[in-house]
Amino acid sequence: MASEDLHAISADWLKSLEVASSTGDVISFMSHFLSDGWLRDLLCFSWDHRTLSSLEKIRGFLSEVVDGKSRLERSSLRDFKIDDHTINAPSPFKLPGSQGIEGVQSAFTFSITNPAALGRGFFRLTQDVDGKWKALTLFTNMQDLVGYEESFTDQHGLYEGRTITWEEDVDTKFRAIEADPTVLIVGGGQSGLMCAARLRRLGIRALIIEKNVRVGDCWRQRYPNLTLHTPAYQSSILYNPYPTNFPKYIPKGKLANFLESYAVNQELCIWLSSTMTSIPMYDSLSARWTVEVQHGDQKVILNPKYLVLATGSGSPHIPTWNGMDGFQGTWYHSDFHKDAEQFRGKRVVVVGAGNASGDICQDFVAHGAAEVTLVQRSATCVVSSAAMEKTRFKQSYPINTPIEELDLRSNSMPLAFSLQLTKSGGIQPMKMLDKELHDGLRKAGFNLTWELSPGSGEVGLDGFVFSRMGSGTMLDIGCGELIVEGRVKVKQGQDISHFDKDGITFKDGSKLSADVIVLATGNEPIMKTTRALLGNEITDRLLPPQVWGIDSEGELNQAYRPSGHPGLWFAVGPFGAARFFSKHLGLQILARELGIA
Repeated sequence: MASEDLHAISADWLKSLEVASSTGDVISFMSHFLSDGWLRDLLCFSWDHRTLSSLEKIRGFLSEVVDGKSRLERSSLRDFKIDDHTINAPSPFKLPGSQGIEGVQSAFTFSITNPAALGRGFFRLTQDVDGKWKALTLFTNMQDLVGYEESFTDQHGLYEGRTITWEEDVDTKFRAIEADPTVLIVGGGQSGLMCAARLRRLGIRALIIEKNVRVGDCWRQRYPNLTLHTPAYQSSILYNPYPTNFPKYIPKGKLANFLESYAVNQELCIWLSSTMTSIPMYDSLSARWTVEVQHGDQKVILNPKYLVLATGSGSPHIPTWNGMDGFQGTWYHSDFHKDAEQFRGKRVVVVGAGNASGDICQDFVAHGAAEVTLVQRSATCVVSSAAMEKTRFKQSYPINTPIEELDLRSNSMPLAFSLQLTKSGGIQPMKMLDKELHDGLRKAGFNLTWELSPGSGEVGLDGFVFSRMGSGTMLDIGCGELIVEGRVKVKQGQDISHFDKDGITFKDGSKLSADVIVLATGNEPIMKTTRALLGNEITDRLLPPQVWGIDSEGELNQAYRPSGHPGLWFAVGPFGAARFFSKHLGLQILARELGIA
């Protein structure tokens, strides 16, 4: 289809949609959707993240009365314009899966009347049975509140009449933040840093408290051979891309140092070696928290309006089995793996079959362990990094393309619809690329799955990431080949009964002898960390009682959206989540500061 035809189809549909939107005509607005169409809305029609599937649900949502008007009429989206000047200009698309859906897609800009805001959206059109172009998916996304757009005009130095140096300016701003932070962010990993950077650009005072001695220690202190399992470009940091000469898979130490420099370059106010010393208290009358912080050798009381937990993965999950104290070798959790060389020539058992397990098995093989055995207690979703690059990353995050545009397009797809496409066959191309690897793993006794539960449908890696924070997956960067070659053995399908003095005994009576046992058994749920930090009274108010995972509509539970407790927010997930959704967290906090949310 010629580009002018693509543009004409997009423009005609969008112009008609604008008339329905600006007049608040829900019936006419709905006529622009397929009967099984999807609407994903981020903050345009409500101060939340919503995904609606089917005409009935979309109509019900847009017809809800708020302040005497329907949501559609109250928000009154208008000034729709095709986004001609980006990579998201009108183009053809074909979705994965057995349905072979194809059509026209494009980004567009718009304004919101109530509140006064600017937005960017994205639509995918296909033809109905009568040949009319209608929306398969429509994404409406608040971009900025008018008059409070992100500021990128920092001016420092003694020139053009300025009388304050950069150091003096930053010090003055930091002292103001420390005296009265509007937002207190707990955790200085990539999510906390990106949220603070976003809030700063929105003019909101944010203070980070980080328990470690240095920014980046949450990566720096992990096992030696850790690298990102996703390409550097897909894992870009907000406002500050990695240098072009960085490796494709960034080593943890290089990443840690980059995060440390990011905090300096983005002028983020951070208290290191600082923790909350007691359960914070929330005063509903003043709408402020009372938080006691141990900052170095001082105890400081802070009264922020908003508390953002960006604490990353939970504490190590360490199962207990009888006999662990009697084991005469060495055992530890994978979070504390530091030096495989000291176990050269030793027999190693690694319990677990996810990313950490694979990395640590590779480390032991590389450092001359006499024998390495991986204990797989349940099936694992394995995808090679090569297959991911040729499919997901190549399609969604091609290099040398503005990451903001790719984030918009990627997040415009309703997550529940994406998983539905995967179940209908969208995973097959990736599985075909990995066929040789998967056949070899099965032959070695390794159990594979692409389902969250038996019979629930194949959701692949994305389904596991968004439902379980990646638990039960291995994005393979080399351990799979070691298993196929027999250099890493597999013990599969048997639960552990107990430890004995020289190894592990399983419930079927079989045994594995070991000099060292590594428990690559993952981390505790985020809610467990939350309960430890906030106590039962606050945690029990969270709705639903879960952080991360997919809700009934297909949105992520509590991540960058209202938590159920006033003034409490969660910033969690992979790099891309913080890079994109930090904007929505910032807008929601800004709207509350302005009294419009």
